[in-house]
Amino acid sequence: MSKNKKIPLGVVYSTNPDFDFSFEDDGQVETLAPAKQNLKVQLDKKARAGKQVTLISGFVGTNDDLEALSKKLKNLCGCGGSAKDGEILIQGDFRDKILTFLTTSGYKAKKVGG
Repeated sequence: MSKNKKIPLGVVYSTNPDFDFSFEDDGQVETLAPAKQNLKVQLDKKARAGKQVTLISGFVGTNDDLEALSKKLKNLCGCGGSAKDGEILIQGDFRDKILTFLTTSGYKAKKVGG
Protein backbone atom coordinates (compact mmCIF):
# COMPACT_ATOMS: atom_id res chain seq x y z
CA MET A 1 0.00 0.00 0.00
CA SER A 2 1.32 3.44 -0.89
CA LYS A 3 2.18 5.86 1.88
CA ASN A 4 0.45 8.70 0.01
CA LYS A 5 -3.02 7.22 0.45
CA LYS A 6 -5.09 8.29 3.42
CA ILE A 7 -6.13 5.44 5.65
CA PRO A 8 -9.63 5.86 7.08
CA LEU A 9 -9.72 5.65 10.84
CA GLY A 10 -12.14 3.28 12.54
CA VAL A 11 -13.10 1.23 9.47
CA VAL A 12 -11.53 -2.21 9.18
CA TYR A 13 -13.85 -4.02 6.80
CA SER A 14 -17.24 -3.45 5.19
CA THR A 15 -19.53 -6.00 3.52
CA ASN A 16 -21.48 -3.29 1.70
CA PRO A 17 -20.41 -3.32 -2.00
CA ASP A 18 -21.46 0.33 -2.38
CA PHE A 19 -19.50 1.51 0.64
CA ASP A 20 -17.27 4.49 -0.02
CA PHE A 21 -14.72 5.87 2.39
CA SER A 22 -15.29 9.50 3.26
CA PHE A 23 -12.37 11.54 4.46
CA GLU A 24 -12.71 14.53 6.74
CA ASP A 25 -11.01 17.82 6.02
CA ASP A 26 -7.85 18.85 7.84
CA GLY A 27 -9.90 20.87 10.31
CA GLN A 28 -9.57 24.14 8.42
CA VAL A 29 -12.45 26.50 8.98
CA GLU A 30 -13.29 29.64 7.10
CA THR A 31 -11.97 32.85 8.55
CA LEU A 32 -14.58 34.96 10.27
CA ALA A 33 -14.92 38.63 9.43
CA PRO A 34 -12.87 40.95 11.67
CA ALA A 35 -16.03 42.32 13.29
CA LYS A 36 -17.01 38.81 14.40
CA GLN A 37 -13.59 37.85 15.82
CA ASN A 38 -13.38 37.95 19.62
CA LEU A 39 -9.68 38.42 20.29
CA LYS A 40 -8.14 38.52 23.76
CA VAL A 41 -4.86 40.35 24.32
CA GLN A 42 -2.92 39.40 27.43
CA LEU A 43 0.59 39.39 28.90
CA ASP A 44 2.04 35.97 29.59
CA LYS A 45 5.23 34.89 31.38
CA LYS A 46 4.50 31.25 32.18
CA ALA A 47 6.95 28.57 31.00
CA ARG A 48 9.08 31.16 29.21
CA ALA A 49 11.93 31.59 31.71
CA GLY A 50 10.47 34.89 32.95
CA LYS A 51 10.36 36.50 29.50
CA GLN A 52 7.25 38.49 28.70
CA VAL A 53 5.17 37.78 25.61
CA THR A 54 1.95 39.34 24.41
CA LEU A 55 -0.55 36.58 23.69
CA ILE A 56 -3.42 37.16 21.25
CA SER A 57 -5.92 34.30 21.43
CA GLY A 58 -9.38 33.54 20.10
CA PHE A 59 -8.66 33.79 16.37
CA VAL A 60 -11.01 31.67 14.24
CA GLY A 61 -9.82 31.01 10.71
CA THR A 62 -7.23 29.45 8.46
CA ASN A 63 -3.55 29.23 9.30
CA ASP A 64 -2.69 31.47 6.34
CA ASP A 65 -4.85 34.30 7.68
CA LEU A 66 -3.41 33.78 11.16
CA GLU A 67 0.12 34.05 9.77
CA ALA A 68 -0.80 37.21 7.84
CA LEU A 69 -2.18 38.90 10.97
CA SER A 70 0.85 37.75 12.93
CA LYS A 71 3.19 39.27 10.35
CA LYS A 72 1.35 42.61 10.49
CA LEU A 73 1.59 42.67 14.29
CA LYS A 74 5.28 41.73 14.29
CA ASN A 75 6.04 44.50 11.79
CA LEU A 76 4.03 46.97 13.86
CA CYS A 77 5.92 46.15 17.06
CA GLY A 78 9.30 45.58 15.44
CA CYS A 79 9.90 42.29 17.20
CA GLY A 80 9.69 38.54 16.75
CA GLY A 81 6.94 36.10 17.48
CA SER A 82 5.04 33.09 16.24
CA ALA A 83 1.55 31.95 15.31
CA LYS A 84 0.04 28.51 15.83
CA ASP A 85 -3.12 26.83 17.15
CA GLY A 86 -5.20 29.99 16.85
CA GLU A 87 -2.80 32.02 19.02
CA ILE A 88 -0.26 34.69 18.20
CA LEU A 89 2.79 35.23 20.41
CA ILE A 90 4.58 38.57 20.19
CA GLN A 91 7.85 38.90 22.10
CA GLY A 92 7.64 41.71 24.66
CA ASP A 93 4.90 43.76 26.30
CA PHE A 94 2.97 45.44 23.47
CA ARG A 95 -0.60 45.06 24.76
CA ASP A 96 -1.68 48.68 24.30
CA LYS A 97 -0.11 49.06 20.86
CA ILE A 98 -1.64 45.80 19.59
CA LEU A 99 -5.03 46.59 21.12
CA THR A 100 -5.26 49.96 19.35
CA PHE A 101 -4.15 48.40 16.05
CA LEU A 102 -6.73 45.61 16.26
CA THR A 103 -9.61 47.95 17.16
CA THR A 104 -8.75 50.36 14.34
CA SER A 105 -8.56 47.39 11.94
CA GLY A 106 -12.12 46.42 12.84
CA TYR A 107 -11.47 43.48 15.18
CA LYS A 108 -13.34 43.06 18.44
CA ALA A 109 -10.44 42.89 20.89
CA LYS A 110 -10.16 43.38 24.61
CA LYS A 111 -7.41 43.32 27.18
CA VAL A 112 -7.46 40.33 29.54
CA GLY A 113 -5.62 40.08 32.85
CA GLY A 114 -3.94 42.71 35.01
